[in-house]
Amino acid sequence: MHILIRQEKNEDANEVYHLIQQAFEDSDYSDHDEHNLVNRLRNSTKFIPELSLVAEYDGQIAGHILFTEVHVGDQTLIALAPVSVRPEMQSKGIGKLLITEGHKIAAQLGYKGSIVLGHDTYYPKFGYKKASQYGIEAPFEVSDDHFMAAELIDGGLTDVRGVVEYAKEFFEKE
Repeated sequence: MHILIRQEKNEDANEVYHLIQQAFEDSDYSDHDEHNLVNRLRNSTKFIPELSLVAEYDGQIAGHILFTEVHVGDQTLIALAPVSVRPEMQSKGIGKLLITEGHKIAAQLGYKGSIVLGHDTYYPKFGYKKASQYGIEAPFEVSDDHFMAAELIDGGLTDVRGVVEYAKEFFEKE
């Protein structure tokens, strides 16, 4: 199975919107607004075009990932949210490819760390640990096990402390 990871293009937006909607349709850990969130974030000042990636398989978009800028104290990091894979393509390593490539590009762009709110059994495979271990706190009530951070370069989170300041679009609803 050959998967191409590339930057999302404007003409991908509609297909990506529906893919995200399908990916989270049956999820228990979702507010089912992820597809609208991505649309809001695309128009945000925290949007990083190089970190809006799609996975292409057989000419179709099989997955999407988005990282946006967040601030922690005086440091700029990225937040992974969301990663989406078509239901019929899940558990084939597409999410892993998207996360790995996203981390690589983010490090090349100079980002030192990433945060995620997600499954505590999935994200540690990509270097995520409890954010509290780095002195990074969520701006909302959340389980310590599910709020995580990863260093994208060695020692990247050494000087980072404080509460994560997300793009305001995370808290708006359509």
